[in-house]
Amino acid sequence: MSLAEQMTRLQAFLDADELHDEALDYIATHGYLTALSICPEAVPAEEWIAVLFSEPPHYRDADEEADIVAGLLQLKAQIERQLASDDDMALPCELDLGDNPDDSDLRAWCVGFMEGIFLREEVWFEDAEDEVSELLLPIMVASGLFDEQPDFAEIAKDYDLVDSMVEQIPEVLTALFLLCQAPDEKPVLLKPRH
Repeated sequence: MSLAEQMTRLQAFLDADELHDEALDYIATHGYLTALSICPEAVPAEEWIAVLFSEPPHYRDADEEADIVAGLLQLKAQIERQLASDDDMALPCELDLGDNPDDSDLRAWCVGFMEGIFLREEVWFEDAEDEVSELLLPIMVASGLFDEQPDFAEIAKDYDLVDSMVEQIPEVLTALFLLCQAPDEKPVLLKPRH
């Protein structure tokens, strides 16, 4: 099976109505796996797969389960390669919350990303709390998960600010990846060029 076929099957499985209400759909799964690929600590696959589905899915048979697990691992590896490359991350959705943010794919992606962070929250903020918090702000705002907090509610009202923040998400992901996965390289990156 080609990679494209594998991803099509994975997407159909994750977007099916049969999964638990709390399970992540394909777009949210992409965000979730992106966070796990950046996370300073590796999370065991059994753990993140269990959280992704919320409760074990009803697979047709062992082959389907093996296919889906392989697809998830393949997607994560693909995201890791993209993050490690020199190009900005391409999200599987538009960088736009649209007129109804709650129904937007970008919101779903950001919620998935935050779910990935919540799996190892303390590890994310251990070494560079201020930098990580600042970099995560556009994703936190777009996720809508923090709209109850006054600061976030204030930002959410300023549509132009929110639009400019969400456009930064691909760059933010690259910066987070370097900060969390290649901290030794950071000083070199920040030195002024002569």
